[in-house]
Amino acid sequence: MVINYVDRQTLGILKPTIGRELGWTASDFANVLLCFQGAYALFYIVFGRLVDRIGARWGFSLAFGIWSLAQVLTSQAQGIGHFMAARMALGVGESGAFPSAIKATADWFPQRERALANGIFNAGTNIGAIITPLLVPAIALAWGWRAAFVATGLAGLIWLPIWFLLYRRPREDAKLSPAELAWIERDQTPPVERISWLKLLRLRQTWAYMLGKFTIDPIWGMFLSWLPDFLDRRYHLDLKTFGPPLIVIYLLSDGGSVGGGWLSSHFLKRGWSVNRARKTTMLICALAATPVMFAASASSVWVAVGLIGLATAAHQGFSATLYTLPSDLLPRGGVGSVIGMGGALGAIGGMMMSKYTGWVLDSQGDYRPVFLVAGCAYLVSLGLIHLLSPKMERVVL
Repeated sequence: MVINYVDRQTLGILKPTIGRELGWTASDFANVLLCFQGAYALFYIVFGRLVDRIGARWGFSLAFGIWSLAQVLTSQAQGIGHFMAARMALGVGESGAFPSAIKATADWFPQRERALANGIFNAGTNIGAIITPLLVPAIALAWGWRAAFVATGLAGLIWLPIWFLLYRRPREDAKLSPAELAWIERDQTPPVERISWLKLLRLRQTWAYMLGKFTIDPIWGMFLSWLPDFLDRRYHLDLKTFGPPLIVIYLLSDGGSVGGGWLSSHFLKRGWSVNRARKTTMLICALAATPVMFAASASSVWVAVGLIGLATAAHQGFSATLYTLPSDLLPRGGVGSVIGMGGALGAIGGMMMSKYTGWVLDSQGDYRPVFLVAGCAYLVSLGLIHLLSPKMERVVL
């Protein structure tokens, strides 16, 4: 997941440089993001279903190979159309990352440990976001922005065979003792084969997860893709100077990812119900994200960094908890499919957010309306989840 987010964020880091060289408007950049998000949305559904059938080992391997090649090919882009095609291919590959990762945690961890496990692997996204502003500008300044895409893409191709050789499901791991296997499977229901999408879409629990993703994923995508541009426009920072603010933001978000996952698991260990533990954690995170609506008005770059860092930490805590809902509420045979559908709807929301951000910047040149939406999104998400699953009752088919 570290490599996943390095590859995803590379274009955002280089946007001010590439945009000036190629004469991009904010809407041009939004359209490139739109192609990534459109492919991500469509193939998230495909990978979600595929991972249910072939498992995390093969699913992650396939995703790794596709997105790493796409990252390398981005280095050859000449015009806006080339960038759109290359990022579309990246979206196809990256759409398989989260369904595979969440499937792996559902296979390897009992319910009380799953939120923390999700928080830890999700922290890899923040590590990637921390590495990117250190690594990518250094490569771009030394060898040009095209070399940055080649170097980051090759990293994924190096990791691919390592993942494939090391990862096994619990029952395929000879080193796992019977007691450990019993602990892992203590609250897992038997898998239900081939649960149709239509049947899953009839369930309120499916829509609770999907609409939760639809409302929060666009905000995280906006942070990843547009923060370098925000720092450039608002505080005149460039490749040489926006690294430290971005690193602080994503260090804070790393703490939020692990902390949010830990808090939910901690509440469960204290005897709280799944409903109370998950929703209390999400409420705390939603309230912490609200002050980001004032970030674009901050007179100091470090005040803005503090507000945005608090919001990204809150997002990751909220997201790590949200990732547990499919395995909390649905049969194992449908977990990957629901994750895929939720990711697709989240990517569609991201497409809408990209177009909105580009339109706002081209027409007003001001990030305040964008951050206003970001500050409200998490409370809206929690409200929708509670409306659709007030007691978080598990589905029995």
